[in-house]
Amino acid sequence: MAVKFKDYYAILGVSRTATEDEIKKAFHKLARQFHPDLNPGDAAAEDKFKELNEAYEVLSDAEKRKRYDELGPNWQVGGDFTPPPGWARGRTGFGGFDDRFAGEPTGGFSDFFETLFGGSRGARAGPGFAMRGVDVEAALSLTLEDIQHGATRTFTLQTTERCASCGGSGTQNDQLCSVCHGAGVVRRPKTLSVHIPISVREGSVIRLAGQGEPGTGNAPAGDLYLRVHVMPHPVFAVVGDDDLQLELPVTPWEVALGAKVTVPTLNGSVEMTIPAGSQGGQRLRVRGKGMSRQGDGAGDLYVKLKIVVPSQLSVDERELFEKLAATSGFRPRDVITGDRP
Repeated sequence: MAVKFKDYYAILGVSRTATEDEIKKAFHKLARQFHPDLNPGDAAAEDKFKELNEAYEVLSDAEKRKRYDELGPNWQVGGDFTPPPGWARGRTGFGGFDDRFAGEPTGGFSDFFETLFGGSRGARAGPGFAMRGVDVEAALSLTLEDIQHGATRTFTLQTTERCASCGGSGTQNDQLCSVCHGAGVVRRPKTLSVHIPISVREGSVIRLAGQGEPGTGNAPAGDLYLRVHVMPHPVFAVVGDDDLQLELPVTPWEVALGAKVTVPTLNGSVEMTIPAGSQGGQRLRVRGKGMSRQGDGAGDLYVKLKIVVPSQLSVDERELFEKLAATSGFRPRDVITGDRP
């Protein structure tokens, strides 16, 4: 009976000369991508996952792969396939199974697989299959206060864990694990705590060893890399690596006459002097009141002056402003109109 030919190398995305390790890595990556637990309700992903298991069942077994390769590389994918004469006579004994399994269910493998291997059933990870878990990257949002003072933050991620039912092998009694469906992992929320050093900045990466995806077999887990994102602050903006800037509202008389004002910092308020004759938009520097450095002081705080006036004037205020307007000889627009006193 003719069945549809399957190119197992193409399914795993590897060449026909791929090494055992390359085949393992390709399967490991794709199986996680299309795992049913990560794609609930996606029939296409489930079909792809089954197809990957079937391809790996063949290519991870030296005898099955050799037998498959005897067909040659020129079969048309999806085309009709009829086994060569005498094929069935050499079909037993693969993977430690024998003819007593012939005709029994194979865990959803295709007719093509059944035609080639019949009695061999159950996708598995292969003898001695072990691979370090995949590294994972996630975003970690922090406040400026977290970075300035150091902190411990608790957060929850959706991660995969080694399947307790099969121990991460993906199989039970030479059949697909009914819990993880052959992937060796299951999806679970994980809550972690991380210490925030004061040296981190926007884009910094914090590594948590062994908190990534679980390894396959007895291999260790991958690492979790947390990429820092600094949330916008209502008062301060980060300038460069270690400096901060804030916009400070000031009155016309404070900049005209000079004044001492209170300025907030991340470590409490400080007093700053505004020199007489200061201008709106001018930046004044307060040394050492910026971002803390690990064991090496701190950056600076830049205070940008913003002149504001009352939105509503009292009778006395209006009288004073009118008197100022009548007596002042200050003509700020002369520089753009060309007028001279």
